[in-house]
Amino acid sequence: MKNNQDRLPLFQAILDYNEKHPAYLRIPGHRYEKGISKIWRDKVGDEIFSFDLTETPLTDDLHHSSGPIKEAEQLAAELWGADYTHFLVNGSTCGNQAMVVTTSHGGAKIAIPRNAHKSVLMGLIIGGGNPVYIMPEIEPVWGLHGGITPQQVEEMFEENPDCKGVLVVSPTYYGITSDIAGIANVCHAHGAVLMVDEAHGAHCYFSDKLPKGAIEQGADMCVQSIHKVTGSLTQSSMIHVKSDIVKKSQLEANLTLVQSTSPSYLLTTSLDCARHEMAMHGAEMIDKAVDLARDARERINKIPGMSCAGKEIIGKAGIHDLDETRLIISADDIGITGFDLKMMLFEDYDVDLELADYRNALAIVTYANEREDLDKLVNALQAISDEYAADGEPLPGAKPLPPQPDYVLSPRAAYFNDRERVPWSECRGRIVAEMIAPYPPGIPVIYQGERMSQDVWEYIEEIRQRNGHLHGPSDPTLSTLLVIRE
Repeated sequence: MKNNQDRLPLFQAILDYNEKHPAYLRIPGHRYEKGISKIWRDKVGDEIFSFDLTETPLTDDLHHSSGPIKEAEQLAAELWGADYTHFLVNGSTCGNQAMVVTTSHGGAKIAIPRNAHKSVLMGLIIGGGNPVYIMPEIEPVWGLHGGITPQQVEEMFEENPDCKGVLVVSPTYYGITSDIAGIANVCHAHGAVLMVDEAHGAHCYFSDKLPKGAIEQGADMCVQSIHKVTGSLTQSSMIHVKSDIVKKSQLEANLTLVQSTSPSYLLTTSLDCARHEMAMHGAEMIDKAVDLARDARERINKIPGMSCAGKEIIGKAGIHDLDETRLIISADDIGITGFDLKMMLFEDYDVDLELADYRNALAIVTYANEREDLDKLVNALQAISDEYAADGEPLPGAKPLPPQPDYVLSPRAAYFNDRERVPWSECRGRIVAEMIAPYPPGIPVIYQGERMSQDVWEYIEEIRQRNGHLHGPSDPTLSTLLVIRE
């Protein structure tokens, strides 16, 4: 690590500007705290609003950086081991979009896993790329999407030698990683770009107790949600590039396409400060999170009827490694679904977890958690066990993932095609015009341009009947669905 990691160029530039305190006759209109609601100011104070600036002569321009933003991005690239880095203010969503549009330029093929986030589909719609889907295996005990293997990628290239890139989600929302180094070797042997949606993995670079990061393993590009696992503000992310085959000018043009023209300096400054914290204290911070999670996992696994996944799942279903700061908790041995467990923890015990699926609920542990947070979780699980373990019956097996529906139209062609709305019960056999993705984690079960099969319909119907949260359909009740007019 170089000594200049102790610098905070963007943070300092804003301090310098505020010390100058010019007559402010530009956007934003609130003029520091003076134009902010008094109700808000009374709760949060005034100082933070002096950081909500714009492209002043001292604070640089995110889209054409040459001063403190550029320096801050260079420091981030150095820290995460990239050739160059760009700050993102539209979340990892825009980073995924930019990677996909850049790699599939001109309608080229790119391979994506079926568990890709919906932002990847957005990139295909924007850029017109043609997807080749790779199906991750399902880990049978926990019902989780596993990893993508180098063998699967090699087989994909044998069938699609003209594929220009591969996108992998690693770690997944549940902390599951793929063999990125092996996949990188396959991609580069075929002259293809390896993109990694590493939204949940920025912290992996700072502890040898966690899987290695994507850039460290040979990925050409990766996107990280710095706000998810370190200390920046929500919606702030980064894209890192370490590659001789990614066209820098094209990527930067595409970032301009998908990012706001009014980037928030609160977000960019928070990225600068989060990078500084990770540079100065990252190893200590992340090791703390791992130790907290390991201790909680051990205690949860001693509670009757409760279980928490660990390293034993590695090697199954393409799972290369596991981020242990993700606590995958199941009470299905006593008949409690993940959905119900998450609800009970929040409503009865004031413990709020990140997400739930049929079998599991997911807790995310970071360095900002304390032992008492995990004690509260473990004690709540013990109380639920005491109440239900004696009478509970194991859940039936989760409904298996249905076979991939038939691909008929590209996502872009389907998105812009003539559409009609039909009752949900009548959409079987139709080409769908909107994706359906249970959220979180925002993974599409069916994409625009695919034909609704009976198996897929039944899988989604089961989630709908449980009032699961579905992103994509314009009808939030899923009583109707948009399909291609035929």
